[in-house]
Amino acid sequence: MAVQVDTRERKWAHIQAYFDKYGIEWRLEKCDVGDYMRIGYPNLTIDRKQHLPELCGNLCQFHERFKREIERAIESQTELIVLIEHGTKIKSLDDVRSWVNPRLKTSPKAITGARMAAIMETMAQKYGVEWRFCRKADTGRIICEILGEPVVD
Repeated sequence: MAVQVDTRERKWAHIQAYFDKYGIEWRLEKCDVGDYMRIGYPNLTIDRKQHLPELCGNLCQFHERFKREIERAIESQTELIVLIEHGTKIKSLDDVRSWVNPRLKTSPKAITGARMAAIMETMAQKYGVEWRFCRKADTGRIICEILGEPVVD
């Protein structure tokens, strides 16, 4: 398997190390949608988020840009999976719903976990976005599984 990694992807050394350890070929190249896709299979892409606060930014401050990315996925008939690295406590939308945004301490108008989960559910229903969650240590393996090449540790 060979994976295309978006040139704008940041802080992915842990994923690169996993790919290298298991002989997963990868190539840095701009992705039209998402951050990771299997070369030769453009109809599935993964957009990785480092944690829920990054996703908050995508859903709030950069909502229109994020929505345009989703629309590009739909136009190109590409399945979009958003993979959020957020430790062991967040495994589902129900967990997001009960998440306490640390920004609420200093900014009372910051988005709540309940509001964020509602936006995510709407995007799943309206646009077909699939939300998945993982620990940072598992991201490389999960990317390989999603792209169709499970690697056994």
